[in-house]
Amino acid sequence: MEIQSINLNYFFGVNCYLLKTEFGYFLIDTGITKTRDELEKALNEAGCKLGDLKLIILTHGHTDHVGNAVYLRDKYGAKIAMHCGDLRMVETGDMFVDMKGGIMMGLVGSLMKAFGLASEKFTPDIYLEDNQSLKEYGLDAIVIHNPGHSEGSISLLTDDGLLFCGDLFNNDKKPMKASIIQNAEMLDASVEQIKAIDTSTIYPGHGKPFTMDQLE
Repeated sequence: MEIQSINLNYFFGVNCYLLKTEFGYFLIDTGITKTRDELEKALNEAGCKLGDLKLIILTHGHTDHVGNAVYLRDKYGAKIAMHCGDLRMVETGDMFVDMKGGIMMGLVGSLMKAFGLASEKFTPDIYLEDNQSLKEYGLDAIVIHNPGHSEGSISLLTDDGLLFCGDLFNNDKKPMKASIIQNAEMLDASVEQIKAIDTSTIYPGHGKPFTMDQLE
């Protein structure tokens, strides 16, 4: 399996990951709509042409991760896969629909509105579940449901120990758990769950890859 990190720097910036297997390409997260041209250029440069993209896997329903999902589904013929816990977010186009208020959430919401960062409403094609294998789709990985940042947050763990964790962790300055939290108790449980797993490299939604021993 080949991995290409696609860093989309607009607004807060987000990492998308393009995985290439013998069965085709798999994209983890899609960035915001304003990064569409940058994302599509990266796909083309990686050799991912129309019809090659098999799955668009969304680690959660936040706008900075799902913004280009509908466009890519329509153009490339891929299916969108995510956990049902964040369904209301993507069906309403409102990433805050299930979140309680607070200073951080209010600040993020105001910034996103100011920058016009809206998401298209959509319904996923595939609902992913905890411990689900993706081998039937051609990807040697399992789904780990790790709620806390959002109810439907997931990670992907490949057979060789690579973990794509969405926003469970970030590494903008140093590896740390999510700072935007829907449920703190669930987040802590999810962090402990991941710590107990044998991983080699962790690929976050924001910041650089790291290893578990770097996490504070």
